[in-house]
Order: sequence, then structure tokens, then C-alpha cells
Amino acid sequence: MTRFIYSLILLLLAPLIAFYLYHIRGKKNQGYKSHFSQRFGTVSSHFPQEAIIIHCASVGEVLAAAPLIKKIQCQHSAHPVIITTNTPTGRAEINRQFKESVHICYLPIDFGFAARRFMQRLKPKLIVVLETELWPNLFHYANQNQCPVAIINARLSDKSLRGYQKFSSLSKNIMDNITVLASHNDEDAQRFMTLGLKQDKITTTGSIKFDVNLSHSEMEQLAVLKSQLGDRPVWIAGSTHPGEHEQIIEIHKQLLKETPTALLVIAPRHPEQFNPVATLLSDSGLSFGRRSEAYDTINQVLLADTLGELKFLYGCADIAFVGGSLIERGGHNPLEAAASAIGVLSGPSTYNFSHIYPQLISANGAQICSDKNELLQQLNLYLRDNTAAKELGKNAHTCLASNQGAIDRTLDIIDSLLEQ
Repeated sequence: MTRFIYSLILLLLAPLIAFYLYHIRGKKNQGYKSHFSQRFGTVSSHFPQEAIIIHCASVGEVLAAAPLIKKIQCQHSAHPVIITTNTPTGRAEINRQFKESVHICYLPIDFGFAARRFMQRLKPKLIVVLETELWPNLFHYANQNQCPVAIINARLSDKSLRGYQKFSSLSKNIMDNITVLASHNDEDAQRFMTLGLKQDKITTTGSIKFDVNLSHSEMEQLAVLKSQLGDRPVWIAGSTHPGEHEQIIEIHKQLLKETPTALLVIAPRHPEQFNPVATLLSDSGLSFGRRSEAYDTINQVLLADTLGELKFLYGCADIAFVGGSLIERGGHNPLEAAASAIGVLSGPSTYNFSHIYPQLISANGAQICSDKNELLQQLNLYLRDNTAAKELGKNAHTCLASNQGAIDRTLDIIDSLLEQ
């Protein structure tokens, strides 16, 4: 498929895409209706030209890239930074992390006219894209405007490779417009070369997601929370989804039969799920409080209904379950728990982190549970055996520490592109 046919198909779908984002997604989250013209490449005049544009699809990518972006700001203070995202939650996290030190914009949908307008208006110095957000028109017009494109933390599964190979001419066009690609590992690098990316454009850096640490502020907040929770068994279910919330609540009800003082901290992945989960908890008969309110020691569940706190919330627990894995969602980042030396339990769906879980499992820092029954069994074990829980957490942290350094290697690549 050529880029022309791709652009034509996308243009024909434009009314459906706009309706979906504004009316369907916008109904669930009003943020989708804000700044809507940016989806079509319209950027207001207060956005600077010749900036470094860094694209983070949503919250997970923002959290992973934040330490790197802060180093870029420090080392290249002469260049303004624009962070683009696809979601309102991503936008909120950028705001929380960077306040007014960066400009925030939605990345335009990859219509030819939108990508062209976006590039001509901003004339960026460099475009940095996290992971596998490969946009044919954006990359084409970046190349036309002599703007380098760097794909960092790049990963490509066998399944994704087969998908791109079905459109080999379009994939080759994308690869031709990439200036440099920093891959997770040699296997990912080989898959990108299979799609037509030249070997001299690829550097293997490892994953920047391993370079996660708690800030001084986060450690202070964690200490306050742990003192509030007191000396009781605590487990956390982070980044849970509909279809998963219900299973977690049922598991906790079963756990309380064995460990009556146990506390569940449940952190839904999306803010629009805070109130539905509160309703589920009310219906379950469990006593619960909200993180956004004063803590009550008698509660059996703490609903984490705040944004941007999950990384340090993991540290208040004895053991962590990482969500998006008991349903077919591909899982979420287990390294945020590992950063606080908290061992990880996961459901079977982990394909989004297929580069990370094998290393954690091999290091005995994480375990995969086939279903909610096995998860209940493992939670019972670790909440009763604190020594085993601490050992799992220690192994997770050791694995994390031994794989760090990707941010500095990635920064070297960005420095080189900006010097050119």
C-alpha cells in the first residue's frame, strides 16, 4: 500500500474518526472535546517554532519518558520542548509532571493535510517518538522539512511485524523516513530491519522504562501514607480495568476470610472508572475510603482516585498485582512496583511488556497467575509470609537496577542529532 492510498483511505474515514473521538470518547471523557482542532494540525501562534517535539501516546509513555525529557530540558535549554500526546489523561500527566516548562499539544491524526500543516507551522528542530507510534504522513513531511525523526524505546513484536509486512511498501516508506531508531534489544532491531530499516540507523539502547526511580517528593508522600496505613497486610491492584475490578474485589473478599486485617489499595487505570469502582465497592459490602479524602483505618479497601500517584502507591504494599492482565489487555508496567522493591503478580495477558516480564520472572521478581483463583492463592501466600514477599520484591528491584542506563544512551543519540 502506498502512502497516497493510505492517505486517501484515512481521509474517507475522517468523519467516522472525528465522530468517534468527539462524541463517543468525548462522552466518557470531556477532555476529548477540548483542543479538538489540534487533532487536525491546527496549532495556535503561541507554540514556538524550532522546538524539540516529543510524542508520548498516553500516560504510560509520559511516565516512562519524563526523566529523559527533564534531562533534555537541562542539556538543551536553548530549545523549547513541545510534548504531544493522543489522550486527555496523557495531557493531564504532562501538565502534572512539567507544569509550564513545556508546551502541550495533541498530535494530529495522520491525515496528509494535518501532518503537513503541523510541520509547516512549527518547523521543529527534532521529532522524538516513543515506542512504535509509526505515522507515515508525519514522518514524510518531517523528512520534507529536513527535520530528523528519532524513534526511541522502540519495540516490535512478531505479531506487529506480520501486520506491517502486509503493507510492505508503506512500511518501507516509513522506515526510509526514520533518521535513527533506538531499540529495546537486538531482536527488535532485526524486526525493524526486516521491514526495510537500514542497519546503520539502528542502535540498541535497552528500555528506558527500567530507568524508573522515586523522587524525593514521592518518597516523602510514601512515608506519610505508610504511617497512615499502620502495621497491617497490604496489597495493591494497580491499573485495573472494567472486567478486572470485579475480580479484584471478589479476591479481596476471599482474602479477608484468611487475613481479616488485610487492606486492598485499588488504582483504576482511567479516571472515568473511579466512580464506577466506588459503586462496585459499595455494592460488595466492603468498607472503603478514597485516596482523595481523609484516611480511615477501619476501611478494608482504599480507592486510589488520584492521578500520578501510582508509582509511589506501589511502595505502600507488601505485594503488587499489575492490572490489564486478567483480561486481554496486554498488561501494564510492572517496573513501577519494582522501583519500590515490591514483588509483582500478574495475570496471563502481558504482551505489552513482553520484553520486561521474562527478565523479571527469570530473576524471581514476578510471577504470572493463570486466573483469579491462582492470584488469590499467591496473594494468600505472600500476605502470610512476609519474608517471601520481601524476597520477591528484592529480586524485582535487583532486576530493575541491573537493566538501567537506557536514558543516558538515548540522550547521547538525541545530543548527536541536535548537534548535526
